[in-house]
Amino acid sequence: MIVGGGPQPTALVRQFADLAGARAGHAKIVVLAMASEDGAKSGEEKATDLRTLGADARNVWLTREQANTDSAARLLDGATGIWLGGGDQNRLIKVLRGTKTETALRERYVAGAVVGGTSAGAAAMSQLMITGDERRPGGARRDTSSAYLTIARDNIVVDTGFALIRDAIVDQHFLRRKRHNRLISAVLERSPHLGVGIDESTALVVHPDGHWSVAGASVVVIYDARAARITSATSDVLGAAEIRMHVLPAGSRFYPANGRVELP
Repeated sequence: MIVGGGPQPTALVRQFADLAGARAGHAKIVVLAMASEDGAKSGEEKATDLRTLGADARNVWLTREQANTDSAARLLDGATGIWLGGGDQNRLIKVLRGTKTETALRERYVAGAVVGGTSAGAAAMSQLMITGDERRPGGARRDTSSAYLTIARDNIVVDTGFALIRDAIVDQHFLRRKRHNRLISAVLERSPHLGVGIDESTALVVHPDGHWSVAGASVVVIYDARAARITSATSDVLGAAEIRMHVLPAGSRFYPANGRVELP
């Protein structure tokens, strides 16, 4: 359950708790909020919210050294839900990537636990992770400090995320922070050439059979360039023809395997 940041409607938090088993009385949720410098506080606030919805929720704050211990990894034993808090996805990746706790997270996900995240926690879910940095703000003119004003090759800085989502690049705060240019650039330049931009107070739910659904207050924007004609990687110019774009409000469904869309 991937939330695009911003205020989280109670219905979205409840949906996550219920996916983890709260309604049935067996939700055990671990909150990992290391993306934020004050994650010890914000993580505890999230755990408290989840407890009020019937979940057994615990905030786990780890350093990288702690994350690579067996004792830390065992804190995820039996978890039916894992929540990744917001902040800076680079900080979260630096703490968890390649550690025993990351391995435990992936094992719980494969076993059926629901993994949720907001903002930085959303960005870190995809295999190709947008870091939030760009190499040439303002493009060739360099006449501004504003971010993401161009669609350009070799400008958007990416890293490797947790790869829970392998068939798309995830972006967040999407409409509110006008991040279209950076996602289009990443989608055109890099495989898998499929991008999903999730707005604030909105969630993309990735179901076990692979299809996606949308919930929340705003929309999810999808750029599908898998069948587009894209300028050669040897060219300095980044362009494409026949990109498919979808704007999906709550109640919509998308099927990545074949590109089919169902609107509410």
